[in-house]
Amino acid sequence: MAKKPFTGDIDKEVFDAIGEGSFEDMLDAASPVSTGDRSTRSGVIAAIHGPNVLVEFGPREQGCCPKAHFDELPLLGDVLEFVIERTDRDGMLVLSRKGAVQKATWDALEIGQVVEARCSGTNKGGLELEVAGHKAFMPAGHVAIHHVPDLDVMIGEKFACEVIELDRRANRVVLSRKSVLRAEREVAKTEMLGTLEVGTTHDATITSVQPYGAFADIGGLEGLIHCSEMTWERNTDPAKFVKVGDVVRVQLLEINTDGDQPKLAFGMKQLIEDPFVSSMADVVVGEMIEGTVTRLAEFGAFVDIGSGTEGLIHISELADHRIKSPKDVVKETQVVSVKVLSVDAATRRISLSLKQGQGNDESQPAREDDSAMRKLREKFGDGPLKGGIG
Repeated sequence: MAKKPFTGDIDKEVFDAIGEGSFEDMLDAASPVSTGDRSTRSGVIAAIHGPNVLVEFGPREQGCCPKAHFDELPLLGDVLEFVIERTDRDGMLVLSRKGAVQKATWDALEIGQVVEARCSGTNKGGLELEVAGHKAFMPAGHVAIHHVPDLDVMIGEKFACEVIELDRRANRVVLSRKSVLRAEREVAKTEMLGTLEVGTTHDATITSVQPYGAFADIGGLEGLIHCSEMTWERNTDPAKFVKVGDVVRVQLLEINTDGDQPKLAFGMKQLIEDPFVSSMADVVVGEMIEGTVTRLAEFGAFVDIGSGTEGLIHISELADHRIKSPKDVVKETQVVSVKVLSVDAATRRISLSLKQGQGNDESQPAREDDSAMRKLREKFGDGPLKGGIG
């Protein structure tokens, strides 16, 4: 028998006469799916009566969803998903369709109801809204999941929000958009997590900046961009590269689902050219180059040789005599001439020498410093020396 709309009372026998399978078979298809603050469940269309669609979740569990939530009226016996909004005084579940927003009326407004509101302005505490022909208020902390630095961008916008406080006598309504976004986020998170793959790229919104990196959201899932994965530069401050609200392109480096919450690791530098690789082609072992000392360490001095590429002058290559500290020879921001000793692409290391760059290599001492040669010049002068017998 083909399905047809039905507008009578709920009756178990009606279900047994519809389509193939029994009433119990159709209820077996109903499975709860968590969506955070609210839940989503599958139910069987039992009847359409007046402005409402009656839904059966079990022999003693029924719900009611407004017809306005359907683009097309369902057929009797259809199994559809509904959001459980709350339970009314009679024990009936108040339902809504996923993605549907109720057109609120003042008399029917209730705490927990998801309604559409329009932002008419802002104040120090949050947003001024209009709902069901009345003014409402939304605290700044309830506007979004993350902080919104400029609330003026919300003026004129319409969005779904939940009634969290209601006092008809005082004509006071307080709304929250965050709770609705969280519920949607949980659904999106579950769907997205099943499709993510390491190596894929995504547009991410920066949600928090910390000394060790920045957290970014890719549409329901949040991950960390460690400071070492932001740029090819070393020892960088994340605040120099991103700020809250920025949208950046990231690559997914790791997915960890061992804990209660999935942990994602993102990278930004993987999507830009490594300056070391490009500049390395211009660096030749044995050549003399100029660079700027960027920082000092106990074991030597780092020198920027161009394009942000750093090489290291080991402490043993700073002078032709033993020194206690690199600061005894060089200082930060000093421009020096150095000799390239080695270039290792695998370890991203360039070894430099200052003493060889100045011609003071211990393996090749200057003849001017040779004491025997100095004595000969004092005796015979600076002219060419002649030798021979007789």
